[in-house]
Amino acid sequence: MQIGFVGLGKMGANMVERLLGGGHEVVAFDLNADAVAAAAAKGAIGAASLEDLVAKLDTPRSVWVMVPHGKPTDSTIKALAGLLGENDLIVDGGNSPFTESIAHADRLGERGIGFVDAGVSGGVWGLEIGYCMMVGGDTGLVDRLSPALDTLAPPDGWIHTGPSGSGHFVKMVHNGIEYGIMQAYAEGFEILRESGRYDINLAEVAEVWRHGSVIRSWLLDLAADALDRDPDLAGTEAWVDDSGEGRWTVFEAINESVPAPVITLALQMRMRSRQKESFAAKVNAALRAEFGGHVVGEPGTIK
Repeated sequence: MQIGFVGLGKMGANMVERLLGGGHEVVAFDLNADAVAAAAAKGAIGAASLEDLVAKLDTPRSVWVMVPHGKPTDSTIKALAGLLGENDLIVDGGNSPFTESIAHADRLGERGIGFVDAGVSGGVWGLEIGYCMMVGGDTGLVDRLSPALDTLAPPDGWIHTGPSGSGHFVKMVHNGIEYGIMQAYAEGFEILRESGRYDINLAEVAEVWRHGSVIRSWLLDLAADALDRDPDLAGTEAWVDDSGEGRWTVFEAINESVPAPVITLALQMRMRSRQKESFAAKVNAALRAEFGGHVVGEPGTIK
C-alpha cells in the first residue's frame, strides 16, 4: 500500500525501512532534512513539508505520525487535519495518552478524517524482528491499514484492541508492566552482586537464566548482553528516565481502584534514580538521630 510517514527518528526510520522492504510505497517527511534524505536513499519518496507529503499521496490518503507525544503529536495532527480530506486516515504510532487519542478521533471524525491509534513496541530491534502493535480504531480503518501492519509486525504480532484510544491504553499498561519487570531484574542482580558469600559472575547467571528458566525473556536477553559487554556497568549512569506511560498506568490504576504496588514502586524507583541525594533519607536519618541518638552516616562514622 501507499503510506505517508511523518517522523524519522530511530524508530520511525526503521519502520519506514521495514515498510519499504515489504514492498510498500512510502512518502517520508521529517523536520530533519538529512533524515528525509537517508530515507530516500533507501527507497522512500522524500517530502520537503507536510504539504508536499500530502500532495504526493493518492486519495484516500493514509499518514502515519511517529513523533514524540504531547505538543509534537498534537501540532502534527492539527496541521495534517487542515491538509487532508474526507476518507483520509491519520495513524498515531507514538506513545500518546489514550484520552488524547479519543479526543483526536472525535475531532478528526467531525471532518470526515479517520484516526487510528497504534501502540508500538519493539524499539530499535523492530527493524529486524518486527514490531508488536496494539491498534485502536474503527474496524474498517484498521482493515484498510492491515497491509502495513502485517509488514511491520512479526507473525501474529498485532491486534485490533477495540475502538479509538484502546490501542494506546493497552500499550500504556504494557509499558507499566515493563517497568515492573525491569525493576525486578535490577534488584535481583544487585542482590547477587552485593553478596558477601559468593563471587558471582552476573553475565554468566544472566546467560544461563535465558535457557529454560521461568524468568527468561527478551529483557533478560538484553541484560545478558549488557553485562557481558560491561560486567560492572561502569559505563552506564544510574539515571532512569520515564517517558510517561508508567505514570499514566499508575494514575489509571488509582482511578479504577486497582492495587498496582509493583508498577507503582518501579516508577518511584526511577524517580529515586534521578536524585543526587534524597532529602527524605536525610529527614529519616535526622529523626533517627534525634529520638535515639543513632549515628548519622555509614556504620561507625559520623557525618
